[in-house]
Amino acid sequence: MLFYLSSCSYRQRLISSLMAMRPPRLQPALESSSFLSSAKKPRTMMTVSAASDSAMKEEFAKHAEYLNVLNDKRERVVKASRDVTINSKKVIFQVHRITKENKEEVVEKAEKDLAAVTDQYMSKLVKELHGTDFWKLRRAYSPAVQEYVEAATFCRFCKAGTLMNLDEINAILLSLSQPSVEPLQINILDYLLGVADLTGELMRLAIGRISEGELEYAEKICGFVRNTYRELSLLVPEIDDNSEMKKKMEIMFQSMTKIENALFSVHVRGSEYVPLLGSDDQNFSFLSVDDFES
Repeated sequence: MLFYLSSCSYRQRLISSLMAMRPPRLQPALESSSFLSSAKKPRTMMTVSAASDSAMKEEFAKHAEYLNVLNDKRERVVKASRDVTINSKKVIFQVHRITKENKEEVVEKAEKDLAAVTDQYMSKLVKELHGTDFWKLRRAYSPAVQEYVEAATFCRFCKAGTLMNLDEINAILLSLSQPSVEPLQINILDYLLGVADLTGELMRLAIGRISEGELEYAEKICGFVRNTYRELSLLVPEIDDNSEMKKKMEIMFQSMTKIENALFSVHVRGSEYVPLLGSDDQNFSFLSVDDFES
């Protein structure tokens, strides 16, 4: 009997000690309130996040539309520039047909072709470019402008022996622009790059004139190219972005040297080159030696 009572009391103490070690249970009311409070916070954050995402999407949509419009304009400018380049080269090829007999006729035909390039193709380029597009899309249209400057200055030199300046070219483009928008004006760098290309065409023209015996005209071309190179060599170091201009200055120097060497050879060994220069003397004998009879 005493053993049974002692064992019962031991079990009660053991149960009470275990009950004391268990953590207290949370009340259901507290649990439900904390759950509701924690559930409301994400809903507020989701609402703010959705609003910011919507504003960001609208902003990116504006930028996407602007870039799409700019890319479409760039494609149109590239196409118009390609047409200007091709037809300006045709004008240059026309001028190279010049001889003693047909100089006025060839120059007149070249001027008409240049006017057609201006009216049909440069006008399209002018209509596409206005405002800040001059600088954003310069790489797209700069080669065409250089080729156009080269053709215009080449025609002017063959007609009057002078250089067409930048103001004269921009005045022609000004007539193609609408009064309500900022007109396309060729910048000084593109003009100088076109003039640098002009010296290469003048070198080809001078070599052709030497082969036809027009030494005075070739000497005039040589002097013009030499003066152009001297003036540009003083100006190029002052240009900020002159990497492309430096390359063309090297080519200009080579063109000038070719003309000078050709003229030097003709003056030093002129008697040997007279038959190649188109001599009209029927009794001329090569190297001043009578021809052998066959």
